[in-house]
Amino acid sequence: MGSRICFVLLLFFLVLGIATSSLLDYDTVETPGEKGRSLLEKKKEPKMTEPCPFDVKKANYKIVTSQCQKQPFLYPAKACCKSFKQLTCKYRDYLNEDNTCAEEMIEYLRNYGKYPPGTFRRVCEEFEGKKDLDCAGY
Repeated sequence: MGSRICFVLLLFFLVLGIATSSLLDYDTVETPGEKGRSLLEKKKEPKMTEPCPFDVKKANYKIVTSQCQKQPFLYPAKACCKSFKQLTCKYRDYLNEDNTCAEEMIEYLRNYGKYPPGTFRRVCEEFEGKKDLDCAGY
């Protein structure tokens, strides 16, 4: 249960950081309460005031789960990061608000794909070679 909550919070923070710019600084988004966005895994509770304005359940999680499948020991960085950005970047305007969208999206993605906490942060940093999630073109 504890790891599920952590992953949900991680997705919330990850998606939240994508909202206003095409580049997301992981260090900035991981510090809730400070200037910036909280998108990646944090154990602190996010500030949520409203329900998500779109039906998170209807998002196409197969974009990620069909392409991001664990190889013998690791998830392939290119396939996982690209598919994660295909799923989350199109919702960036909603995921940056004080709502439940990111948390719900992480929960569904975690349930469907059984991804461990930190998977998408690790693969995207490895694939893009930087600490920014580039949503340009998504």
